[in-house]
Amino acid sequence: MTTASISEPAPAPDDGIARTRAGRRTLALLAFVCVLPVVASYFAYYVWQPKGRANYGELLVPASLPDAVLPGVAGQPDVAREELEGRWTLLFAASGTCDSACADSLYLMRQSRLAQGEEMERVARLWLISDAAMPAGELLAAHDGLRLARASPAWLAHLPAAERERHVYLVDPRGSVMMRFPENAEPRRVIKDLQRLLKYSALGRAQLSPPARSAPVTEERTAR
Repeated sequence: MTTASISEPAPAPDDGIARTRAGRRTLALLAFVCVLPVVASYFAYYVWQPKGRANYGELLVPASLPDAVLPGVAGQPDVAREELEGRWTLLFAASGTCDSACADSLYLMRQSRLAQGEEMERVARLWLISDAAMPAGELLAAHDGLRLARASPAWLAHLPAAERERHVYLVDPRGSVMMRFPENAEPRRVIKDLQRLLKYSALGRAQLSPPARSAPVTEERTAR
């Protein structure tokens, strides 16, 4: 009687490798979903534009701000890049002495935010103070909610021409500088650019606070 040879079973697939690949695919999908709203807003605003419409601000190659934490100024807490994520941020860099051009830029940022109405909570403002000077108390009193931080060379390096010109920059909800407005910018046109970006991007809408009461907003709009 001949004993039939029994072949050894084929090795089972490596379940660990399969799980690793599935995990990577899941992470890639999550990353894509997180980035998609910002990419879509850029595409709709800059690529798929109706004829005759042009943006006012200059589009920059998005540059992520450094992770370094900046010291707060005037008793404010320190500022980290993570604080800027989830909202559009108007950013300005200047000396703490703040001349007339600086005051005009702070006014522009405040009014551009207020003009967004119920959407204004999706917009933040940050003044990077480029020297050791301390801003005047009466100036800060006119800009409630403005964040102040002592600038670092690493942050200033991400703001093209900030060392010699006066631009207001726009940081996207991922913490990347992506636009700058002209010196002595026209508030009306800055407001329109910001309105369009808020329209095309849904980021931050879930975190909206109740709209401010009309009386204080009206009063702030008329003050300078």
